[in-house]
Amino acid sequence: MIAIAIHGGAGSLPKAAPDPGAWEGYRAALDAALTAGYALLARGASSLDAVEAAVRVLEDEPRFNAGRGAVFTADGEHELDAAVMDGATLAAGAVANIRCVRHPVALARRVMERSGHVMLAGPGAESFAREQQLEIVAPHWFDTEERRTEWLTQRQSAQPARESGTVGAVAVDSEGNVAAATSTGGTTGKRAGRIGDTPLIGSGTYAANAGCAVSATGQGEYLIRATAAREVCARMELLRESVSQAAHHVIHSRLAALGGRGGVIAVDRAGAVALEFNSECMFRGVRTAAGRREIAVWGLA
Repeated sequence: MIAIAIHGGAGSLPKAAPDPGAWEGYRAALDAALTAGYALLARGASSLDAVEAAVRVLEDEPRFNAGRGAVFTADGEHELDAAVMDGATLAAGAVANIRCVRHPVALARRVMERSGHVMLAGPGAESFAREQQLEIVAPHWFDTEERRTEWLTQRQSAQPARESGTVGAVAVDSEGNVAAATSTGGTTGKRAGRIGDTPLIGSGTYAANAGCAVSATGQGEYLIRATAAREVCARMELLRESVSQAAHHVIHSRLAALGGRGGVIAVDRAGAVALEFNSECMFRGVRTAAGRREIAVWGLA
């Protein structure tokens, strides 16, 4: 049974903060990503194609912290991370600290399929992107006034880097193969060179047909220590838990015990979907061949 789930970040976001029109914009963006990914699955495309397509839509949506709309580092720059993983083969690709590639998720897939490596970072990753003829943009292309204001406010208040969202997608295709993709700009005001959970296979991104596909979001340092994405799969494989049971335990027990906040989306080969978070909210959506179609931010759709 084909299915896809997406997220646009987990964190603290008061319900009264934006105007109602802003929420409609978020919902429309999430729906566009779901539609892009699900349309491919419905045509028989691979889960890997579907998750890349969904994440590309979110990378181009400035409301989310990935691609255009990525947060600023402490130095006023952008450093982008992304990863993909194929559950059928356990092949994976990731990139970190890139500044000029329009779609980091596409570069992560090229790393997986054409580089002979799993992760490339910084100038080396950007050089590979040029070799692969991926779209290159000027670093300021990722700027938005909202993110700049967040950065300036954070600098003036001397507060720690704010937890910030990530985008991701998980899917299962008509062949029963799962895949995951995740992309992020990191945290507002992060130290240059900081790498979070997103590009670390097993922490922010993981997929295995024996378990499920997982994409995580939230406080990266805690998700890394919890090896959150792999832990969901491992509990399914070793303890025979359902995807919902495994995701719930990882977020509400393992991550929470470390003092971390965040969430995961996950899907198994049967099309069962889990959307778990212990933060105030998580932008998320799901669509399945069984007719389930939901978009939500807080606890309820």
